[in-house]
Amino acid sequence: MPKKLLLLWAIICSGIITYFCLTDSRNIPAVNFPSIDKIVHFCFHFGFTISWILFFKKELKGKTADDYKAYLVSFIFSVFFGITIEILQSVLTKTRTADVTDVLANTIGATAAVFSAIAFKKQIDKI
Repeated sequence: MPKKLLLLWAIICSGIITYFCLTDSRNIPAVNFPSIDKIVHFCFHFGFTISWILFFKKELKGKTADDYKAYLVSFIFSVFFGITIEILQSVLTKTRTADVTDVLANTIGATAAVFSAIAFKKQIDKI
């Protein structure tokens, strides 16, 4: 898959997450399911991290002997992105607050993505 397409996909995923995390929470339908917020954060950052891993693996291919650099960069990017979103929620919105447990869910999602990408390295390398 072309590097520019992977970058576009990663940016679109990032934009969607940013929108849903910073939009007025009154515009989001209420769902009565235990811990749904944490599950959503986990899924957002799992997808976020995978999309950036795909891009960085293509970007760094041939430029570094350490293929796992893409995993590390994507993980760190995901964690800092999640922390930044939580800070922005408390600063820019009136219906949301920063939540440390959201950062934890984000980090667990990013960690699961990295381990999944490592487990499926052969399939990812074909992309």
